[in-house]
Amino acid sequence: MSHPDPEPAWRLNDADDFVLEEDDTFGMGEIEGADLPPFDDEPAPVAANEGAPASALQGEDPFGLASPMPAPMPAAVMTREDTRTTEQPVPRVTIHAACDRQEIADIVAGIAADRRMARAEITVEGGGIDAAVLRFAGQASPNLLILDTLMQGPAMLHALDRLAQVIEQGTKVIIIGAVNDIALFRELMARGVSEYIVPPMQPLDLIRTVCGLYVNPDKPFAGRVIAVMAARGGVGASTIAHNLAWSIAERQEAGATLLDLDLPFGTAALDFNQDPAQSIADALTAPDRVDDVFLERVTTKHTQRLQMLTAPATLEREFELDPQAYEAVIERVRRTSPFVVLDLPHVWSSWIKHTLLAADDVIIVASPDLASLRNTKNIIDLLKAMRPYDSPPTVALSMVGVPKRPEIPFKDFAEALGAEPIASFPFDPPLYGMAANNGQMLGEVAPQAKASLALDALAASLTGRKPVETKKSGIAVKLPFLKL
Repeated sequence: MSHPDPEPAWRLNDADDFVLEEDDTFGMGEIEGADLPPFDDEPAPVAANEGAPASALQGEDPFGLASPMPAPMPAAVMTREDTRTTEQPVPRVTIHAACDRQEIADIVAGIAADRRMARAEITVEGGGIDAAVLRFAGQASPNLLILDTLMQGPAMLHALDRLAQVIEQGTKVIIIGAVNDIALFRELMARGVSEYIVPPMQPLDLIRTVCGLYVNPDKPFAGRVIAVMAARGGVGASTIAHNLAWSIAERQEAGATLLDLDLPFGTAALDFNQDPAQSIADALTAPDRVDDVFLERVTTKHTQRLQMLTAPATLEREFELDPQAYEAVIERVRRTSPFVVLDLPHVWSSWIKHTLLAADDVIIVASPDLASLRNTKNIIDLLKAMRPYDSPPTVALSMVGVPKRPEIPFKDFAEALGAEPIASFPFDPPLYGMAANNGQMLGEVAPQAKASLALDALAASLTGRKPVETKKSGIAVKLPFLKL
């Protein structure tokens, strides 16, 4: 939509005096693998949306241009620590990309399949800034405009001034440029450009940049969602989910919220010896009413750091709920807790699939048998295909070593999956039975047991913290009367 002589969003004052350090070979090669200096003073590359703001461009060499940048880590060897940052999904916005380079156009088109971009409407065309000027001279501007350009210096700024005449106020602009120059970066930030990125770049860098533009300034916090699901029934996935939430809260000393989403048969209230008056069903049946006050009323506080929304565990009613209700409640809970552990039932439905796709981490609990192996591989293949820029699901083997039961060896199980399970929990009926009957977690009953140590290690991996060191229980702990 054209505007008659509006005040341009960018101004070019004394363009001839603008000095740019040009590099004729920069940006003309491949997107990945180039050896370029970073836009920050850290020794390792950071996400594209974590660069220094214009106000930070002070002092000598603020971007560390004198030091070489390490080669980017290939996606194939990306570790869990590389993806622990929680990016909030973008809202329902329109995104248009105008690209000079086909490789950049491919990256933008590829991120449309990412779970964090699911609500966005993304279109891509060639032609760079000039194509954007022609398009938006006759139609409404998008919410976000991504410009990939090989222009440099005054030529780029003149083109941006022409673009400013036709785009509407409020449109965010990301520029993927071809020159790594501080003066240009400052000039673009002063003109209202939201972000400036220089290749090499990974798709995840662009995703994080876009997500960062739409963080709610009033509620910027979003906890990490960990979904736990069984590959088949009866393998102890709920027990692992409950103990994992407890370990995150009490052993890693991080705030955690457990959501028991197995509405008719959930066991969280039993496992934690709780008898709450309200359940998560109260929130799911009225998602529009769920706010901080409502959550406070239906949430059960087990310890100072661990709280939970338990299942009603009743067969008196059938819960036919809108899949969006689950999404709304989970989204609200993650605004109040650093870690949210989801205990998912072993069923397959649209809301289960959507919840798995939207989670930051997915843990599949399997036993070493053929049915578990088949189901686990099917789930992993599906999530890998639909979450191309997320870390793959992790597998935890449960009920390992059942007497007289033939099992698939750990090595063969891992080889068939193409990934080694992250944890292995031995079959130990006395330990699990004692914890269940006492309404306690494994770490409370036997902190030195193999299962307890495996849960602490898993919690440390998910939180990015060091595993805690447990002290062996002395005789005074086992025989309390000796303390007198």
